[in-house]
Amino acid sequence: MALCRGLLRLLSYGLLISSILIMLPYYGWDISQQLRAKKMLQVQEERKQVMRDFCENEKKLHLEYLRSSMLQNFIVDDAHGLIYCSIPKVASSNLKRLMFILGKGEPFDDPRQITGYIHNKLPLLSMFSRTEIKAKLKHYTKFMFVRDPFVRLISAYRDKFGRQNEPFYKTHGQNILRLYGNVTRLPRTMDQAFALGIHITFYNFIQYLVDPLTEKRVPFEPHWRQMHRLCHPCLIQYDFIGHQETLQEDVEHLLNILKVPSNIQIPSSYHNLTFTDSVESFFQTVPLKDRIKLYKLYESDFKVFGYRMPDELLKE
Repeated sequence: MALCRGLLRLLSYGLLISSILIMLPYYGWDISQQLRAKKMLQVQEERKQVMRDFCENEKKLHLEYLRSSMLQNFIVDDAHGLIYCSIPKVASSNLKRLMFILGKGEPFDDPRQITGYIHNKLPLLSMFSRTEIKAKLKHYTKFMFVRDPFVRLISAYRDKFGRQNEPFYKTHGQNILRLYGNVTRLPRTMDQAFALGIHITFYNFIQYLVDPLTEKRVPFEPHWRQMHRLCHPCLIQYDFIGHQETLQEDVEHLLNILKVPSNIQIPSSYHNLTFTDSVESFFQTVPLKDRIKLYKLYESDFKVFGYRMPDELLKE
């Protein structure tokens, strides 16, 4: 009998230990997820606090100041009570795909399979009445994604002028070449310009941006317009601020907040120029005085979104 009781005890201990070993990975994963969620909440609070601190020193404006023309970048998802302020060159195409599949509802499609231009398929906040706009801004979850301002400018230059882009050549490139590239006989197309070895340099692009006459002629194009001028963070109280530098984990955290499947995968963005030496290589041809002018032009974006001042580019 004693032997049987001993065996039963050993068996019970074995079962208990086995159960603990089986459950340990689960609880370990659960604790890990909780810690990660806590960290993400802290990051969000820090980003929003930086924004609040910046806006405290700005001229106080009321939502009544917002005009429909200022809301062209705001996309609405009524099903999830969601508003996204889209900023060009900040993963905006991929985030628009996410808004598109969320708006269609469950079962959610894979946003990576969505191709083509979908902006005109998305409801914009500017389409609604003034009363509806105010109500949605008050009650909906509002989010935006931002990016290091100088890296965003490099991305805009590469996309619009560093490769063949006929629409932007017609609307902006020819003027840039005429005003800053010392090109008197402008090629009619970008294909012709490239064939002749005529290129809009990164310095030409910066000259165009820092020229005070540029915005007197026409407002900045959204691809290089300051992010705060597109999304008005001192007028609108954002619930979530994502960074392109942490895109995937920020999107996952946002989906958890919205209580939709966090396994929805958005397409990976192209490799970003986030390394200091890559950014510096683009600015090598830009004189210091123009770098300083450029920083002043985008200084509010650096400050309101918590990006560090690029000292290495602003000193001899």
